[in-house]
Amino acid sequence: MMLMRTDPFREFDRLTQQLLGTATRPVFMPLDAWRDGDVFRAEFDLPGIDPSTIDLDVERNVLTVKAERPVVETTSEQIAAERPRGVFSRQLILGDNLDLDRIEAGYTHGVLQVKIPIAEKAKPRKIEITTGAGSDQKEIAA
Repeated sequence: MMLMRTDPFREFDRLTQQLLGTATRPVFMPLDAWRDGDVFRAEFDLPGIDPSTIDLDVERNVLTVKAERPVVETTSEQIAAERPRGVFSRQLILGDNLDLDRIEAGYTHGVLQVKIPIAEKAKPRKIEITTGAGSDQKEIAA
């Protein structure tokens, strides 16, 4: 029998850090990503974010998305505060097969949609096979 040591508060701490973030780790931003034909697509959930606070940068092969939902300053009694506030940040390491000069982004209904076309050099292509005039060479059918 194996002895397992458990900490009942570890999962609570992990969840709190994930939802609220820390000074060294911003709030988590959910993401869906997929390839749709010749386009790589990514969607980030950012409900209730002012689009002017969204910052999208690409440097080398790293796409960085940052956004902010400010803390509400109020003198009223707060009953509940479950929505994460502060800085949201996410980085994606992109492959060399994407055309980073043609990135498009849009923000609709709380979702940031990013489209990155597949680079022409990464698309599959047919290679023509030639045959020589010598009798020892054979034609290869592709």
